[in-house]
Amino acid sequence: MKVSDILKAKGNHIYSVSGEISVYEAIKVMGEKNIGALMIMENEKLTGILSERDYARKVVLKGKLSKDTLVKEIMTENVLSVTPEDGIEKCMAIMSEKHIRHLPVLEAGKVLGMVSIGDVVNGIIESQKETIAHLQSYISQ
Repeated sequence: MKVSDILKAKGNHIYSVSGEISVYEAIKVMGEKNIGALMIMENEKLTGILSERDYARKVVLKGKLSKDTLVKEIMTENVLSVTPEDGIEKCMAIMSEKHIRHLPVLEAGKVLGMVSIGDVVNGIIESQKETIAHLQSYISQ
């Protein structure tokens, strides 16, 4: 299974905000969309990512105020990403090794969507179900 398959199944909604807004406003968007991370974009270019973990560690634990802190001050700038042609195994490896839960999907620098650890796990489960069905079919012949 490829990243493109995940995007086809879940849709390729691009939830993003500017780095110039307050963390409070960004967290509000995350709550409204029921998502755990937002891409930070300027002029259709990915400049960072903001996750719930960033918020907890860089705002809450440091005693900052989310209404007074800009997204660009706490976002993760060196964003790891995948392409639509990458396999879900690659996603899982990156997420496990780097301890991250979200990967933007880019093709030729253009943002196509984002996959989460939940998307990847669901993809692996579906892939295993297909393998089991094929094996059962093979055995019963």
